[in-house]
Amino acid sequence: MTIDWNSFTPGASLAGGLLIGLAAALFVVLNGRIAGISGIVGGLIKPRRGDIAWRLAFIAGIVVAPIIYAIFFDVPEVRIDADSGTLILAGLIVGLGTRFGSGCTSGHGVCGISRLSMRSVLATLIFMLTGFTTVFLMRQL
Repeated sequence: MTIDWNSFTPGASLAGGLLIGLAAALFVVLNGRIAGISGIVGGLIKPRRGDIAWRLAFIAGIVVAPIIYAIFFDVPEVRIDADSGTLILAGLIVGLGTRFGSGCTSGHGVCGISRLSMRSVLATLIFMLTGFTTVFLMRQL
């Protein structure tokens, strides 16, 4: 994967981060729930009564919003330099890691850190260090 630094827009990135924070805060205030994507998706595996519609709506919003954005604005090209097997293995490892960590970067990194949860701070640090180490090792091999 290569980042196109010529298309980097700090203003748009800041606006995106603020919108993510605002959405997570509204989700907690209005629904009393943490906006952790892995937990929301995981809740669909063993759903409770009346717990499916909002989860599907949340996931649909995550999928549809970038599509709508791409209709109206230019989106930088994303190039991924990995084969399908590597991507599938990476996805499985990330999924396993989120289960071991009881959440993903959205739940721990966005919501947990903002609530000053030490568990979330540690989980996010581990996620980041693992990512840095993985990139370093992959580039050295």
